[in-house]
Amino acid sequence: MRAIIVDDERLARRELRRLLDAHPDVEIAGEARNADDTEDMLERYDPDLLFLDIQMPGRSGLEILEGSSNPPQTILTTAFDRYAVRGFELNAVDYLLKPIAPERLAEALRRVRERLQQPTPSNVVEAPLDSPVAAAPSSLRNGPLRQVFVRDGDRCWLVRVEEISLLRSEGNYTRVVFAGNQPLIPRSLAQIEFRLDPMTFFRANRAEIVNLRRVASITPEADGYNIALRDGANVSVSRRQAKLLRDILAF
Repeated sequence: MRAIIVDDERLARRELRRLLDAHPDVEIAGEARNADDTEDMLERYDPDLLFLDIQMPGRSGLEILEGSSNPPQTILTTAFDRYAVRGFELNAVDYLLKPIAPERLAEALRRVRERLQQPTPSNVVEAPLDSPVAAAPSSLRNGPLRQVFVRDGDRCWLVRVEEISLLRSEGNYTRVVFAGNQPLIPRSLAQIEFRLDPMTFFRANRAEIVNLRRVASITPEADGYNIALRDGANVSVSRRQAKLLRDILAF
């Protein structure tokens, strides 16, 4: 895939080039230092991917995205995390904090490849799980929730909902378990439950919701069932929820 690197700092562009050497499928078509150069390169090269710094002289990276009618897949790169929510609202694929970690770059490129192979439908909702919108009932949503933005400290993820295996209540917070990560977000489990497909995400007990598509096995217990998830987690299904689980899975 053809890429353009946009950053006003030469050393930052050089470091990103070095990291991209480990990804031979990424062809760097050019580099830009500001918004005007970026727009010229977008027209000239029609890239598949844009590595876009946010804070630059003149117009910012976010202003470039806001002014573009059909931007390429975009990975935002910055030293600050306060722009993450706005970046994902503009459909950025990922948000990498400087200095960029090689594993985070690899994860972001994986997401780009997936998007290029199967573009996200226009009606898909992509909003932060910890935003006020998370408390809205399903009747207020415009489409199915397919991807969510999760932030924990200085780390940010754009997660496909199908990748989430477990959500666990911890007081007024919720632990989100996916792909070896377990960030804690400032939303209650009940608020998040509003946004999930009830045929995929099952409330196993008062404190845990499981992704039924991530179940490895279900074992009967005296008071219900034990669900073993593919990532190794085990969740007990309460007696009250056991009948509902049988109805959903028809067993």
